[in-house]
Amino acid sequence: MNGKTIYLTAVTALSLLLPASQAQNLSLTVDAGQAVGTVSPRFFGLMTEEINHSYDGGLYAELIQNRSLMDNATKAIHWSLVQRQAAKAEMSLDDSTPLNEVLTNSLRLDITTASEAGPAGVANDGYWGIPITPNTTYRASFYARSDNHSGPLIAKLESADGSTTFAETKLSGVGVAWKEFGLNLRTGALNPTKGRFVIYATRRGSLWLTLVSLFPPTFNNRPNGTRPDIMRMLADLKPSFLRFPGGNYVEGDTVETRFDWKKTIGPLTSRPGHQCPWGYRSTDGFGLLEFLQWCEDLHMEPVLAVYAGYNLDHSHIEPGAALQPYVQDALDEIEYTCGDASTTWGGRRAQDGHPAPFPLHYVEIGNEDWFDKSGSYDARFAQFFDAIKAKYPKLECISTVGTEHPENQRVHSRKPDVIDEHYYSSAATFDSDSPTHFENYDHNGPKIFVGEWAAYEDVVPWEPPSRKLPPTPSLKSALADACWMAGMERHSDLIVMQCYAPMFVNVNPGARQWRPNLIGYDGFNCFGSPSYYAIQMFSQNHGDTILKTTASPGLNQSATRDSATGLIYVQLINPKGQPAPVDITLQNVTLLAPTATAITLSAPDETASNSVDKPAAVVPVTTTVPNIQPSFTYSMAPYSVTVLQLKPR
Repeated sequence: MNGKTIYLTAVTALSLLLPASQAQNLSLTVDAGQAVGTVSPRFFGLMTEEINHSYDGGLYAELIQNRSLMDNATKAIHWSLVQRQAAKAEMSLDDSTPLNEVLTNSLRLDITTASEAGPAGVANDGYWGIPITPNTTYRASFYARSDNHSGPLIAKLESADGSTTFAETKLSGVGVAWKEFGLNLRTGALNPTKGRFVIYATRRGSLWLTLVSLFPPTFNNRPNGTRPDIMRMLADLKPSFLRFPGGNYVEGDTVETRFDWKKTIGPLTSRPGHQCPWGYRSTDGFGLLEFLQWCEDLHMEPVLAVYAGYNLDHSHIEPGAALQPYVQDALDEIEYTCGDASTTWGGRRAQDGHPAPFPLHYVEIGNEDWFDKSGSYDARFAQFFDAIKAKYPKLECISTVGTEHPENQRVHSRKPDVIDEHYYSSAATFDSDSPTHFENYDHNGPKIFVGEWAAYEDVVPWEPPSRKLPPTPSLKSALADACWMAGMERHSDLIVMQCYAPMFVNVNPGARQWRPNLIGYDGFNCFGSPSYYAIQMFSQNHGDTILKTTASPGLNQSATRDSATGLIYVQLINPKGQPAPVDITLQNVTLLAPTATAITLSAPDETASNSVDKPAAVVPVTTTVPNIQPSFTYSMAPYSVTVLQLKPR
């Protein structure tokens, strides 16, 4: 191993230490010459679903809320009437002149009096305000028609009270037929502020508007794209896969509100949107192709979850003939994803602008089907499994009934390739459970996908008291999350994939349904939680080979080596408020560089967390560690996660 760098990853859970009067150094021995398994190349990834305004009002960069006037059946929510000077007008929600059979609602503006000096218009307040930033070009578009309005329209970005105009564009050509208008709005020097988007009319008459859209610059300049700041945060996690579209978002509350993927592709005019399970309506502007392009932009592999006949209202579709249309729908979805352009749905993908197939190796059949107490999942899984394997024999099928819910276990009549298990546990449970949780799994059985996991401090995420806590976790949770990751990494030949959930939360009042969440944001900024940085430390510092280790009881540890460079990682976690020394011995390493690099995430108080106002309160810090030898002692800081990088000579 001469000339190769070594990383040693040991995660130390100190919840099981001796009392202070009997305390002694923990010990960790890593045999750098003995591999016990191979780290899955897809081990670190992302999970996403529409919750906490993850897409609409989050990653999806659209700034107009209720853009197609479909969010409420009786009123034009998030729209308001604007009357300047002597202008007089009325605004209403109208379904008498639909744009098409999909977008049936529009915003009607009946103008009695208006002029260029005193126009009448309609304003949209966006998602907790339109974020207006300096020297930015916004792309706006909308459909408009009029029976008798002949004057120009004026589109503006204004302050919330309308007293200041930040950008405006005049346009003309509105006629009796629906017509799409596109325009740019360029701001100048200003302080970032929340504002509104307004379309003004300057003549009397009746005007109809729908599919009103406003985008800031997007990641990779994609039309209908994503927020660059959030995408950069995700890229820093170095994810290998994305599990989408959920989560509960796959199932929906009913079969009618499932993720009906065929209604999420093509032009926005063909996407009606649907009710999301978390209490608000999804535009479906972020549809199947956008998920796949998200994977492409971050060099991730898609892990596609397909609807499998179970809904959150506990109803299900009986296996057999009734389920068959949904099986075919899943086959069509797979073909859209990875089929050649010569196929029916691969051709549709090409028509939608992406001729090349996307790589696909895993398909998840349903989501959390342990909630289905009818016992139908085995037959439903088998029906999907047989159909998928018949057409795509190399695809691996993921079952959603795992060993973490033994009371719901049923024998699979088809052996899954992978089983998806979900864990939401208290920090104390993760601390104590992670050293041994995966020890007794059958390595000859199905592989494991930990498709959702997160530690919470004390309050259960789905209980109302959690709404009173900050939307993202504290350092206490991050320490437990790191312990859990270490346990998974030690078995990352068995656990082929894992991902934290939920990933996103809009931190504005009323936007959240769940906590804790990995990444928070408002319209202007985003930030990573301490758990985000713990995951980042793991994902940026791991090898491809699991090494044999021997550790003190209570020491949660993991050692990996990069086979190309010889890197071995030791990640140290101290969830206690006192320093904790660890005696580390590397076997089959005779000489190390005299200094090592330590990357440490810590704070004086385990309740410390990050926020929009203080995004860097708890972030990793890099230092140099002297006096490194094959046997050395490292003292862990209180409340800390540390990655040691060691280099042999």
